[in-house]
Amino acid sequence: MKLSPGDMAPEFTLPRDGGGVVSLRGLFPKKVVLYFYPKDDTPGCTTEALDFTRLADEFAAAATVVIGMSKDSVTAHDKFCRKHGLGIILASDDGSDTSERYGVWGEKSMYGKTYLGIERTTFLIDGTGRIARIWPKVKVNGHAEEALDAARAL
Repeated sequence: MKLSPGDMAPEFTLPRDGGGVVSLRGLFPKKVVLYFYPKDDTPGCTTEALDFTRLADEFAAAATVVIGMSKDSVTAHDKFCRKHGLGIILASDDGSDTSERYGVWGEKSMYGKTYLGIERTTFLIDGTGRIARIWPKVKVNGHAEEALDAARAL
């Protein structure tokens, strides 16, 4: 399924770091930056999480909640958060159902091997659940700032 700006964002309720669950619908009327990333505690994913954490107060001031999502377990998310002092929500999509519904789960290739994984993608969702913007195949450097600018402009 290919999502586009203007589409309603697929609803989810998933376990999150620190226990409990996070539900997309439960965050409205705030805006949501939902970023999908491949794996906890890898170089690009760590940089991305640290960048979003560094800007967490500015996202909050823009009435925007940041959620990082991967297939990692809640236990892995908790360890990742503690190790790096992360201050954003990390949701566990261990069954990859949500990743599939957002169209970010698919075949990838590295070092000549193909495998299934998450394509680094970010969605900006408005306060009513509609997708305002999509960043496919995200390049990490400067991305959190770009997402913040878009959230402020929404």
